[in-house]
Amino acid sequence: MKLIKETFSLCPECLQTVPAKIIEKRGKIIIQKRCQKHGVFEDAYFGDASLYYEYMRSFQTKEGVKNPNTRRRNGCPFDCGLCPNHKSSTILALIDVTNRCNMRCPICFANANAAGYVYEPTVKQIKKMLDVVAKEKPRCYAVMFAGGEPTVRDDLPKIVKIARNRGFKEILIATNGLRLAKDIDYLRKLAKAGTNTLYLQFDGVTKEPYIVARGFNALPIKEKVIKNVRKVNKECGRPNVVLVPTVVRGVNDQQVGDIIRFAMKNNDVVAGVNFQPVSFAGRINKSELKKKRITIPDLLHDIEEQTYGQIKASDFVTIPAITPLIDFLKRTQKGVYPELSTHPACGAGTYVYVNGDQVIPITRLINVKRLLEVSEHSKGKMDALARLFINAPSIIYLDKIKESKSLLSLLKDIIVGGDFASAARFHKQNILFIGTMHFMDPYNFDVERVERCVIHYVTPDHKIIPFCSYNSLHRSKFEKKFSREIKEDERFEGFVHPEYKSLIPKEKAIKV
Repeated sequence: MKLIKETFSLCPECLQTVPAKIIEKRGKIIIQKRCQKHGVFEDAYFGDASLYYEYMRSFQTKEGVKNPNTRRRNGCPFDCGLCPNHKSSTILALIDVTNRCNMRCPICFANANAAGYVYEPTVKQIKKMLDVVAKEKPRCYAVMFAGGEPTVRDDLPKIVKIARNRGFKEILIATNGLRLAKDIDYLRKLAKAGTNTLYLQFDGVTKEPYIVARGFNALPIKEKVIKNVRKVNKECGRPNVVLVPTVVRGVNDQQVGDIIRFAMKNNDVVAGVNFQPVSFAGRINKSELKKKRITIPDLLHDIEEQTYGQIKASDFVTIPAITPLIDFLKRTQKGVYPELSTHPACGAGTYVYVNGDQVIPITRLINVKRLLEVSEHSKGKMDALARLFINAPSIIYLDKIKESKSLLSLLKDIIVGGDFASAARFHKQNILFIGTMHFMDPYNFDVERVERCVIHYVTPDHKIIPFCSYNSLHRSKFEKKFSREIKEDERFEGFVHPEYKSLIPKEKAIKV
């Protein structure tokens, strides 16, 4: 057993901060902590020690927010707002537009029916919430509307348009897809209003994971959403789809390869897959925690095994690893580039080139490390292009010359263009993003990670709160503060609101 660092965490029982240790144990990274009242807790932190050390070499510390809107009083994670101690700015702002939902997932405790109240900010409140995050320095240009299920609001297209008019370049909607499968006109309105991406809940390619996680076979609904997006995309040029599987060991971890293959087959509208290892927001006993917990390295090794080595764990890089390229673009361009100073243990990603039923990771086409070195030492736009040309033999892998040149051309457009349009073209060239974000819960909570969070919730009283601290500590407090009593017609029995039951094949209806 080897001590790596000391930090602070949460007691999963009383939710108070407690001292914690990050240790290496049997080739894995573990978090250990002791609460004076509730005893000792231990959980998996990172399932591969060697990968952890590699990722931590990309550790970044940036300026954070230049205009924090709360003071430092009780320490992280209780001063959220953001406080002066936060070390990253907002890359993606999350606004829950409702906690109402047209589903009742067995694994969800956040919907209105379970909570007993409705949290649903008014359009006026949402305008002010958008203004708050837009005034943050550095500026945030991406917003996601979530819930509950945001599409239960008829005025969501109006809200999207408001966000677009306030200068948000990337607008995403997190959705289960029920309404979008049934109502293509509503989907068309969202697209015309300015929605770029649908973050589509997607648990697997067979009925079994859906029955466990959602209570019924939702796969036909997901397939219908893809078809509807394909039609609307041809008309409007957007939105695209990112598949978002919540990965639970023993439930759908054996399907990650098939999910990637599903994305490949639908790459005309599916821009990527963002796997999210399950986060246990509620209490869970030790045996269930150990049985269901999956970490980023576990997922990456599953991907390598299930894609038969086409995509390896080594093809993924942690998010802050591309900071040299981002810093170069910020020095030389007028475009918008985020501060990727998130903690290296929070997430990882790669791009793959799709060629029929084969994929080639970008790391097999381009020497990414060398590209980052060239970017880091380039002094200007023309200097960078010259360096790209001069160093092409050390950047391009010649045995994949056709695909590599295509990618280099797109990278050149991003360097020269310096805008979201250039980046968008990158996704239209048979390119698929595969990523993972592991959001924390009270069992694996690390204050050092929270301090570097870049995905933040915005609340009606103008607080900006890191994702993991919001869901572990603050959600119920803010929702109750701005909630109303649930109405009888907003309650429903079963797993799917009656309005959407016709979407479910009769032979596969709601039976567990």
